[in-house]
Amino acid sequence: MKKLIKDKENFLADMLDGLKFHEEHIDIIEETVVVRKKKKAEGVAIVSGGGSGHEPAHAGYVAQGMLDAAVCGEVFTSPTPDKVMAAIKHVDNGDGVLLVIKNYAGDVMNFEMAQEMAEAEGHKVASVIVRDDVTIDNEEQRRGVAGTVLVHKYAGYLSELNAPLDQIVEKVEEMMTSLYSIGMAVHPCMVPTTGEYGFDLGEDEMEIGIGIHGEKGIYREKITTVDVIADRLLDELFKHTESSNLILMINGMGATPDSELNIVTKYVMEALGERGKNITKILVGNYMTALDMQGFSLTVVDDDGEVTEAINSPTESKHF
Repeated sequence: MKKLIKDKENFLADMLDGLKFHEEHIDIIEETVVVRKKKKAEGVAIVSGGGSGHEPAHAGYVAQGMLDAAVCGEVFTSPTPDKVMAAIKHVDNGDGVLLVIKNYAGDVMNFEMAQEMAEAEGHKVASVIVRDDVTIDNEEQRRGVAGTVLVHKYAGYLSELNAPLDQIVEKVEEMMTSLYSIGMAVHPCMVPTTGEYGFDLGEDEMEIGIGIHGEKGIYREKITTVDVIADRLLDELFKHTESSNLILMINGMGATPDSELNIVTKYVMEALGERGKNITKILVGNYMTALDMQGFSLTVVDDDGEVTEAINSPTESKHF
């Protein structure tokens, strides 16, 4: 598959150089750390990040109401601790810094190492680890996927209210106890830096339980119609939640057109209605992608009122 890149070695640098032209409220420091141009004067600073290839995550959420910084690694590669440390030092205004970490070994190791380094220099830093992927049985090993974006929004909202660091951690941890996601793909992604697909998939096959780094799914099945796929994914999600009032995110994996996401939305909502579920807020679009993977993921979280208020609150990000 052809790619619109000049040099695979400069993928990240070229991407960030281009980002600056149309995300006018950001700056880039230390070459790969995206920060808000106007530093927040007060309130906990929210920092996230990870490998590139998930756009608009994470840099697209560096904005008022969401992140104060996103630390960008190479494609599907965790950023190094020194870059995370640079982000912490830049955004800290004295009220503390919260790191939002997706549960991948490299991200956890490097962000936590940076946290220790920053604390040794006197910064007040806390972290939360997102584990919303229900396809992993062991809860401690569950991957952080599209639900991470809802964590960004909730944490950013609480920060705008000037909630203290320990309270934001407590509220985010509570919110994540009802945060569940599952994804599927009908075509794998091509990794531009290697020129290879993440996995092989037959024309009549689909992957259930894919990751966001080109990983194959937990189950491989014969492809079927979208209504059956919607039911299949919801069956998995509702093994983990019995809530009737839910916030729903339907997330494109990068190469699924809006028209198809709208078709997915129709059948997901019909299936939820048949299950007696009340969707109080729905988000449809590309929020956490895997390059050009063709597929989608579903994320649900309990609506306790405040989470919906957080999601509806204003943000400078044009991607949410």
